[in-house]
Amino acid sequence: MTPPMPGARAAKAAQTRARMLAAARELFIERGYIATSMQAIATQAGVAVQTLYFTFETKRAILKELLDLDVAGDDAPVGTLDRPGIAEALAAPPPELLRRLGIITADIHARVEPLLEVVRSAAATDPEIADLWRTNISQRHTVLAVFTGALAAKHALHPGLNAVRAADMALAVLAPETYHLLTHQQGWTGQAWAEWAGETLIGMLLAQRE
Repeated sequence: MTPPMPGARAAKAAQTRARMLAAARELFIERGYIATSMQAIATQAGVAVQTLYFTFETKRAILKELLDLDVAGDDAPVGTLDRPGIAEALAAPPPELLRRLGIITADIHARVEPLLEVVRSAAATDPEIADLWRTNISQRHTVLAVFTGALAAKHALHPGLNAVRAADMALAVLAPETYHLLTHQQGWTGQAWAEWAGETLIGMLLAQRE
């Protein structure tokens, strides 16, 4: 029997990895992180549990990779601030910058919010996942500080606000908990949330122009 070509092996490995990640996402959201075992993920994916461990090593590593994929929207090795549209948003006039920030955040939440709920719930009882949750918050704050830093550079922030405090306030407005509350509990559309978030940030952060 002729062995598969290297390209074919890599493609098959990528397909298997994607299948394992899809199985883990489904089970994490359906059962929760704590109640989902590595064996359950392997069974759902149709692979041996040893294959799952060899590929990811730990269940936490699977959750982290899923979170990173959902935040980015793909598996391209491109950081959040280097994604298409970010540079244009940062260069926009202050009100438009914040409106675009609301839209960008709504798009990310639409993908990642179910998994963030998994992380937030598991963080209460799992120290490693609690650390993952804290890291996620810190990363969100870092990204928002770039946006509020751009506003500070434009001398657009409300008097008495600096970029760090403005990022703190944006972190609260744009939190996944707020998105979940309004879209899932109150029935808002993602677009309505994005518009509300942008206008709220404009009112909170920007200096009033005469």
